[in-house]
Amino acid sequence: MTLAKSDFTLIKWGVIAFLLAMAAGGSALVYSSIYSSRAKQALSSAQHQMNDARRLLGDARSRLFSTQEDQKKMAAYAQEYDDLVKRSIIGSEPRLDWIEGMDKIRKQHYVLDFKYAIAPQQPYTPPLPVDSGGYDLKLSTMTLHFDLLHEEQLMHFFDALQSSMKGRFILDRCALERTGASPENGTVPQLKAECSGGWLTLQKRGAK
Repeated sequence: MTLAKSDFTLIKWGVIAFLLAMAAGGSALVYSSIYSSRAKQALSSAQHQMNDARRLLGDARSRLFSTQEDQKKMAAYAQEYDDLVKRSIIGSEPRLDWIEGMDKIRKQHYVLDFKYAIAPQQPYTPPLPVDSGGYDLKLSTMTLHFDLLHEEQLMHFFDALQSSMKGRFILDRCALERTGASPENGTVPQLKAECSGGWLTLQKRGAK
């Protein structure tokens, strides 16, 4: 088929339109490929950012939980510390309180009679190793001599001492001996006892 010059004039606009369409289609394919690649990169970046955000959120929640737990522990430790201070276990030895407490126990007549002596405070090393933190262990040794009707009186005495007096008393030993007195006489000691122990206190290391 042979085209005349006049025929080309008639179809040139169609050819131009076709070529433009082809170019536009090719450009669209190229742009679509570029857009798809950029979209994939953007999606991947967004996923990484989301994962980072989730990780940061998880870390923040973990730190918040840890902080809350630490605050609870600190509150519990502070309460325990305050209790020990109120009971005169932490701090300087409350020697005057001990003397007044012993006088009050004497008036309760748990035993027929007793005498005691409190020695000057000394550093204390427990039988088993103890981590006392920033505190030194101190012991004020106390010896006691009792006149008793029976052994149970001694138990009542030490129960009262532990429950009604400030501080922490450690009983080391007790030795009992019979007096040989007649048991019919309810006011004469049937037993004599000698006990030793001491008042334990914790003092901040370096404090005077």
